Amino acid sequence: MSTLVEKVQQELIQAIENDQLVLPTLPEVALRVREAAEDPNISIPAISKVIGNDAALTARIIKVVNSPLLRTSREINDLQMAVSRLGINYTCNLATGLAMEQMFQATSDVIDRKMREVWNKSTEIAGISHVLCKHYTRLAPDQATLAGLVHQIGVLPILTYAEENGVLLNDSISLDRIIERIHPVVGEKILRAWEFPDAIACVPAQHLDFTRDSAKVDYVDIVQVATLQSYLGTEHPFTKLDWNGIRAFDKLGLNPDALSQDDEDLSAAMEAAMGMLQ
Repeated sequence: MSTLVEKVQQELIQAIENDQLVLPTLPEVALRVREAAEDPNISIPAISKVIGNDAALTARIIKVVNSPLLRTSREINDLQMAVSRLGINYTCNLATGLAMEQMFQATSDVIDRKMREVWNKSTEIAGISHVLCKHYTRLAPDQATLAGLVHQIGVLPILTYAEENGVLLNDSISLDRIIERIHPVVGEKILRAWEFPDAIACVPAQHLDFTRDSAKVDYVDIVQVATLQSYLGTEHPFTKLDWNGIRAFDKLGLNPDALSQDDEDLSAAMEAAMGMLQ
């Protein structure tokens, strides 16, 4: 490992251990949505009013409900109708996840491109997670989608650090190595600070542990398989792993060898799910 990677990694780990790493805060609209969702008697008009204060988020949710994966014969162009179609829980989880896109912005072109790349990958994996969850488990697809959207949230403080330490901006290889090593632990720390449920908060730290074997299928398994699926057909190092030895596939009832074979319905569903979050 290079001296630069070693130095930055030690600084970041020390900052994490001493609670000195500045963690990002949830966007205001996401905080308001989560607070409203805690009321068991919240109505569709009430939650729509909270979300409706953010025009961009409103447009995204209406786009999602009209996507090929979720649409009915009737087009929806009103937020209350969209919430009614999705359900309050689904809407709140989707709104929380999509609101995070506004956090993936930077002042330097290099870091901004990296943040866009991370967000685009997160939406891709969130879409695949939605489909895997719906087709192969009895877990909640909206939770799986949220888990996919936040599984790389730990990259944010690292990129912020890089933006403030110019030497990393000119060394993309070192930056990528630092992100790879540290973002899982930072991600879990962020989600626990945001008081996300344990089933999702543990996803960043555990989804790349390919030796992991939980008692039953969970959101970590879903995001792990979705991550591997997203690299199918590429030269990424993950494609060189022995997928048959990864327990997450068994728990979802999937045969890794069959993934490369065309399942038109599943492929279409995944394509639609990824498109709805772009």
